[in-house]
Amino acid sequence: MSDNTITVRFFARLREELKTDQLTIDARPGLTAGDVLAELAHQGGPWSQLQGDQPVMIAINQAMAKPGSEVKAGDELAFFPPVTGG
Repeated sequence: MSDNTITVRFFARLREELKTDQLTIDARPGLTAGDVLAELAHQGGPWSQLQGDQPVMIAINQAMAKPGSEVKAGDELAFFPPVTGG
């Protein structure tokens, strides 16, 4: 893997609906988790749910993060649906 990429992983329902568990994107200065969400959602179809009514939880290097959190080369960015209990 190139040193200038970010691994994006999808879990649970997102992985099933997007039909992929991971992809890589090029890192750029100032890139945030929210930027990645917006770029992926812009592809339309099932990807649009990443910015839909249901919130998506974010982790960077296995630590919970917010949309404004910066992602850098070598990071693992994970998106997953919120955990619901009952």
